This record gives sequence, structure tokens and C-alpha cells, in this order.
Amino acid sequence: QVHLVESGGGLVQPGGSLRLSCAASGSILSINTMGWYRQAPGKQRELVVVKTSGGNTNYADSVKGRFTISKDNAKNTVYLQMNSLKPEDTAVYYCNLNLVGLYGSSKVYWGQGIQVTVSS
Repeated sequence: QVHLVESGGGLVQPGGSLRLSCAASGSILSINTMGWYRQAPGKQRELVVVKTSGGNTNYADSVKGRFTISKDNAKNTVYLQMNSLKPEDTAVYYCNLNLVGLYGSSKVYWGQGIQVTVSS
């Protein structure tokens, strides 16, 4: 059984920073493709960033230069560093991980979602 737990969200003023974490636990061998999505009230879920195991990274234009995805393989944890936050970044953020299990099979998992609110 695999679980993803997100943390690090909250309320921040415009121009501030937050770091979201997505910790995977269970029978995990490695993390393949990793990504973050977000969904603002009344809007569809949208891609924030996706990074393949080969290192190809695709950021949404709206976050380029401000957000950075990274991971700690030893902790099976993926991070989203968010700088220069804007009110329009307010949304529920979801991590999305393609995980390889101990027997080599891969599966996509979603985090539970975490609220990020940017407001003065």
C-alpha cells in the first residue's frame, strides 16, 4: 500500500514563499515522473510542473522562474518551492507521482491536496 502525504501549505502574503512537500510511503522502489497540479475555486485542475525521470521539466508559463520542483530520493519526497507568490497562485495543490514498486510495476498516485492562499 502506498500513501502520499502533502504538507507545507498555508496563508502567505504576496511576494512570500512556501515549500510544499509530498512524502510517499510504502513499498516504493523509485519515483519516475513527478508533478504538481493546482485547482482554484471554480476552475479546472491545471498543471503546475511535471518532471520526468530523464530530467525533462515542463513548467506552466505562469510559474516559470518562480517555482522549482525537486526531490529527495532517500526520503521518497518531492518538493515544490514557490517564490514570489501572487494572489492568483491561490489554489489547492496536488502532487502527482508515478512510482515504481518493489516488483518493478509502476502506478500513478495523487496526493490529498493542500491549500495555498496568497493574500495580504
